[in-house]
Amino acid sequence: MLTPLTSDDPDRIGPFRLANRIGAGGMGVVYLGFGDDGKPVAVKIPSAGLADNPEFRSRFRHEVAAARRVRGSSVAAVLDADLTGERPWMATEYVEGRSLADAVATRGELDDRLVHGLAIGLADALVAIHAAGVVHRDLKPATSCWPGTGRRSSISASPTRGTAPATPAPGC
Repeated sequence: MLTPLTSDDPDRIGPFRLANRIGAGGMGVVYLGFGDDGKPVAVKIPSAGLADNPEFRSRFRHEVAAARRVRGSSVAAVLDADLTGERPWMATEYVEGRSLADAVATRGELDDRLVHGLAIGLADALVAIHAAGVVHRDLKPATSCWPGTGRRSSISASPTRGTAPATPAPGC
């Protein structure tokens, strides 16, 4: 669910204008941003305390490198990243929807047709992630994006082996 930016949030990160918060967790914040072309992106920014930690920065670099290797129609692709700035960040494709956890909480039980589409999307995403030699370490309803009726589900290629659980799936 999108929420307004707070007074502590940046207006821009890299080439992206930030418009809303997609989600926040102990590891950082994911924002809805827009490039100069007007296309939406999900921008993940680790929390300031983590950005100062050399071990975390190393894990974040590995996470971004692993996510860049993954290609698939059900995985949000990495579009850009800055791994050396004061606050590292990663921008991925924005997938409009909500987390599977939120969808089930608000809709209730999903019918067989929706579950079938969800399963196909998640399986497709995991095949792409594993084909790139990446192990997803945080697959759960809160990190799986369900874009709604008639469209396939999506997951982020991160967090990957060796990284801590991160933030919601891009766009959810």
